[in-house]
Amino acid sequence: MNTLTHDLPVILFDGVCNLCSGAVQFILRNDPKGRFRFASLQSAYGRESLRQFGLPEDISTIVLLEQGRAYTQSTAALRIAKRLRGVWPLTYSAILVPPAVRNIVYRWIARNRYRWFGKSEQCMLPKPEYRNRFLD
Repeated sequence: MNTLTHDLPVILFDGVCNLCSGAVQFILRNDPKGRFRFASLQSAYGRESLRQFGLPEDISTIVLLEQGRAYTQSTAALRIAKRLRGVWPLTYSAILVPPAVRNIVYRWIARNRYRWFGKSEQCMLPKPEYRNRFLD
């Protein structure tokens, strides 16, 4: 596979995690301008992107690929929220909190996400109207 380009922001998510799939559905509903593209961490695109950015294949976080950089954990979540409609951009002010503090809560939720929200046997299938926003 050739080096991937990320012209638009790409969100890599755990495709078998019910919490993560729900978050993707939430982002789709609140991103009417279609700024974000999506790929599961388990996909060929996701695995190659992780390799390209030097991230571990078994990463347990959402990843935002944007302007040649990879953001993870709470930084990724806040940068995504900044572009959503409604009050969500206001949450970006939490970026002022040091990442070491912000990520304590993020990592706690990530560690427990399968237990609390469950896990699917396969990656989610997007609705037909969103299919063009998913990268294989």
